Amino acid sequence: MGKKLYVGNLPFSANDQSLSDTFSQCGTVESAKVIMDRDSGRSKGFGFVEMSTEAEAQAGISKFNGADYEGRPMTVNEAKPMAPRENRGGGGGSRW
Repeated sequence: MGKKLYVGNLPFSANDQSLSDTFSQCGTVESAKVIMDRDSGRSKGFGFVEMSTEAEAQAGISKFNGADYEGRPMTVNEAKPMAPRENRGGGGGSRW
C-alpha cells in the first residue's frame, strides 16, 4: 500500500488547506491537493492526499472512506498511478 490517497466526492467548496486539516486527524500530511478545473477555477470534486507513513494512510482510509464531508460521503482509497494517455492527435499544425 502506498502513502498517497485518492479522495473523491468532495464538495466544490473544498480546498487544499481544508483537505489537509481533515486528514491531519490521522497523522502527518505531506501534501494535499484538490484538483481544480482550469477553465472555471472550481474544484473538480476530487483530490489527493499524501501521508507521511503507510500506517497513517491506512488510518485515513479507515476513518474517512464514506465519512460525511459537508454533506457528501467521501470516497477514500489508495491512489493508483495515472494511466498513460493515448495520443489524441492534437498536433495543431497547418494543413497547407
